Parts: sequence; C-alpha cells; structure tokens
Amino acid sequence: MIVRRLSDTTVDRIAAGEVIERPASVVKELVENALDAGASRIEVVTAGGGKTLIRVSDDGVGMVRDDLALAVQRHCTSKLSDDDIFLIESLGFRGEALPSIGAVARMTLASRHAEEPHGWEIAIDGGLVGEARPAPITRGTRVEVRDLFFATPARLKFLKSDRAETAAITEVVKRLALARPDVRFSLAGADRASLDWPAGRGEGADLARIAAIVGDDFVDNALPIDAEREGVRLTGWVGLPTHHRASSVHQYLTVNGRPVRDKMLFGAIRGAYADVMSSDRHAVVVLDVRVPPHEVDVNVHPTKADVRFRDSALVRGLLVGAVRQALAASGHRATTTGGAATLAALRTAAAPAGVPLTRSGWTPPAGPAWRPDAPRSSQPFDWRTAPSRPDNDPGAAPFDAARFAETAASPFDAVIAPSADARGHTAPLDETAEARPLGAARAQIHANYIVAQTRDGLVIVDAHAAHERLTYEKLKRQMGETGVARQMLLIPEVVELPEEDVARLLSCAEDFEKVGLTLESFGGGAVAVREVPAILGTGDVAGLVRDLADDLAEWDSSDRVGRHVDEVLATMACHGSVRSGRRLRPEEMDALLREMEATPNSGQCNHGRPTWVELKLTDIERLFGRR
Repeated sequence: MIVRRLSDTTVDRIAAGEVIERPASVVKELVENALDAGASRIEVVTAGGGKTLIRVSDDGVGMVRDDLALAVQRHCTSKLSDDDIFLIESLGFRGEALPSIGAVARMTLASRHAEEPHGWEIAIDGGLVGEARPAPITRGTRVEVRDLFFATPARLKFLKSDRAETAAITEVVKRLALARPDVRFSLAGADRASLDWPAGRGEGADLARIAAIVGDDFVDNALPIDAEREGVRLTGWVGLPTHHRASSVHQYLTVNGRPVRDKMLFGAIRGAYADVMSSDRHAVVVLDVRVPPHEVDVNVHPTKADVRFRDSALVRGLLVGAVRQALAASGHRATTTGGAATLAALRTAAAPAGVPLTRSGWTPPAGPAWRPDAPRSSQPFDWRTAPSRPDNDPGAAPFDAARFAETAASPFDAVIAPSADARGHTAPLDETAEARPLGAARAQIHANYIVAQTRDGLVIVDAHAAHERLTYEKLKRQMGETGVARQMLLIPEVVELPEEDVARLLSCAEDFEKVGLTLESFGGGAVAVREVPAILGTGDVAGLVRDLADDLAEWDSSDRVGRHVDEVLATMACHGSVRSGRRLRPEEMDALLREMEATPNSGQCNHGRPTWVELKLTDIERLFGRR
C-alpha cells in the first residue's frame, strides 16, 4: 500500500467527526468560546434543530483582524499559557472547534475588539477560508453556522429529528447556564419557545438560576453542600432522597466550571444515595468540583465531557461523605411535594362514579340518611351531643371514642388520642408537642397511618415505613459500633477471572476487607475468597465477586458488598418493625414521632419513599373554600 498525506480539507473533516457529533456540539463549542472571552451576555438562535441555522452572539472582548484570521486555522488558540497542556483554566483550548465546524458547514465569523474602530468578518465554506473584510458589528463576536454537515452528507442522515436535536441544544445551554449564573443566556429560534435566564449577582444568584432551570420543586427539596478536603472543594445542592427521578439526566455536574458527564462522579452519587433510594431511581443534584488544574486531565476526550482525576479516590470519598453527611443532617425531613400531591388527590375533580349530576352539581342519592325535606333546626350543631347514627334509628347512642377504638374493625379502623382510662377520665392533650416538627399524635387510621396535629397544619405518618427506617438505622449503628462480623470459609472459594479483573479486585482488597470480604491472589487469573460478611452467609460467592469486578470495570469502584449488607439489614428491619394493622397506643404514636425527629434519614423508608407528608392549615382551608 502507498502511504500518502491527507489533504487539509480531509484532515479538518476527520477532526470535525471527533469534535462535532451533532448540532448541540456546535452550540457547546461556540458558547464555551464566548464564556472564555469574558462575555456577560450570550444569545443563541437556532432553526431546523440546528441543522439549518446556529447563531451565537456575545459581548466578549472580541478579536482584531489578525486574530480572526488565525482563529479559523487548526491548532490556533489563545487559551494555553506557555504550551502547558496540564494548566487548563479555560473551557476550550484545543483550537479545533472553529476550523472543524467550518469544514462541514457554511460558517461566518464576525468580531470586533473594543479598541478597533470597526469589526471584521471572515467566511468558511466547507473548509475553504475566505479573506477577512470589514463588518458592522458592536463589541463582541457573532458566529453564524448554516447548512451543518452539508459537506459530509453521511453524517447528516444519522441525525435525529428536529425536535430531538432542538432538545439536545437546550440541554447543553442549560448545563452551561447552571455553571455560570453571572452570565445572561437567551435561547430563541423558529424551532423552539424562547428562553431567557437573566444574570444574577451576589448571594442567592445560583439558587435563582437553579430554580429557573431545574425547577422550584428542587430548590424547595434541596440541601446545600460545601465541603473541602486536601485542596479539593465540593459545592452545590443535592435533592432529598424522596425527590428522585427516573434517569440521571437531572444530575448537573461541573468540574472547575466545566459541565461533564463523568462516570466516576455519577457512580459516587449513586453510592452516596444507595442507602436511602431505590436502585432504579436517581437523585437530582447540582454540584461543582473545584480541583487544582494539574490534578485533573480534561483532555481525555475530544468533546471534553469526560475528565480524569489524579486522585479519583479523594474526589469520590469527598463527594460520598459530603452528600451522606448532608442527608443525615436533614433528619426527618421529607419532600414538600408530598403534601401537594396529597392535596391534589383530595380535591374533587369529578363526582363519584355512578352518581347523577344536575345543572347545579351533585345530586344526593335517595335513602333514609338523606332527607332534604326534613325541617332544619335553629340550634347550632354540637358534635359532642350529635348522634353517631341517623336520628330515626331508635338504637342510636352518643359516639364513644374509647369504645370505638376497641371495637372498630371496619376498613376505616381508627384509634383516637387521647385515650380514656378505666374510670373514663380523658388525659389532657399535650399542647407543647404541637410545636414539634412532626406535631402531636391525634389518631391512627386504617391501623397504620398516624395523624398528628402541628401548630399550622397536620402530618400523616406511615407508621410501618417510619418504624422500619428507625429499626434499620439502629441496626446500622450497632454494626458500626461492633464492626462487620466475618465468616471464614472452610474451603476458600476460587473464582477464575481475566487478569485485568483480578488486578482491579486486588487493588481494592483493603476496601473490601473493611466490609468483611477477604480476597487473595490465586495465580495469574483467579482470586481466592477467604472470608465473607457473616450476615450474607455463604451463598453465591463467585457471582458476588464477578459482579464486583464488573462494577470496578465500569465505575472504577464498587460498593456492592456494602449494599448487600445493607439490603440484609433492611430486610431484618422490615421484619422487626411495626406491622401494618397493629393498633398503637397514643403514647406509642408520640414516641414514634419523637424518635423520627431524632433519627437521620427518617423522612424516607429504605426504598426512598416518604414516611410522612404534611398539609398546611391554609391549604386545608382552601379545600373547603375558606380562603
């Protein structure tokens, strides 16, 4: 075969294939350039999902004529000092974005430096660079890209629909806007609804931007994070375990202000929430990791979406520890959306099925309990003397709460607090308990749900789920004090694996040792398991080791052994907790509420579901038209 040098146009198109994957990649590169230029306002306009038009305008420092001509040449950049590729303090630095875009599209680049009397413009058509010419433009830069991939039709036919490409562009701009709340971003075009995120200044600017992009629900159910260890700092917000989503799309991560989709960081978040969230759900987080530039390599992928930390264990440990500490400090707190969902369920959206309607609304069913022609009493209604049955029933008797608590066996089975003693004396209500976060217990309904009264509303608690969480936390605390009990295998289990998997497992042997799993090398392609956590027994040890190897290959870490231990503890807690159907005495209900207030993570059960919801009095009054 004859070796020959590729043409510059072909080289540029090959580079474009690495950097420019879809229209969203173009937007990402151009917006990053605008941010590096010190822009305080960035406008993005698209059409046809970015395939027809992409225009990015900013008010940055701009470029003079000579810089403009160099900017469209490969490997020309202003963002590297002394050619130190390990000291990266900007978002873009390769010098490949503009020539790569110009190689596969029709691009016009116009810019004006603050010290220039007018701007300059240069055009690239499928890799052919034109001459720079004067252009009327205010300070800053405007890049217009038309007919993306017209020079590489094969790439064009693999793009998704206009709607899908528009959504991808929106997601890219969202992530960059979250990283820089001090910059105004606007997004418009014929293929979308316009979006505008004003710049924020001072305290609260980040929360305002998060509320605008991620949503007010997240802000209401988020916990602040600010932790530092050995020069690495982690800041941002993490959602409560009960505020979860179906995918990791809602996890917004940045490293030194650069949005990333790094699998190690995603794995750390998953590990931090493993104990409080179901494995098929994902937390919502907005986090930024700050590390010295020499401690992170952002050059491992052309799109710079992945990064590599010099000490990944340090970063992972900081993230997991900070998130778990924040979740533990949240105590019994649960999501505010639970109360909203409850109110929505309580609102009458339509009449009951099978009930006839009149022009004025619901028509009551006929029967002895409903007598519209009955005379109305002029005396005020008194619930203390009201009959518990219709007044035409000769066997009617006053309602006895204590007797009802003992005899009720219907689907609506209630225990009313306070209870009466043997002499019929009723204990006074504990008014001070109403000032507590979870209030004072007033009743138990359906033999499971505790209704508590607070000063400004009421709380409904799932007694079984709450007590299950309390028992689980107690078991974990006991195990932490005594350590993980180990069981030595009479005959060591030898597991054959590829050499690279063996190397990964042995490199993490100390971590596995801490949770009761002892691994040793057994030749070049196998490991021997000497001990396992006693609580797991001697089940499928080989399968567990293979799963650990797979985790290490995918995530560079594994908490599978710890998760299995936690799963067993959770099962033990479930069997040792209050069963649904058990009637609790008033003092037991109050004791459960007080223990929930003092126990970390008691706001959700072991599967991430809320253990209680709160209804504010003002919301309840709205249900009855009082407000």
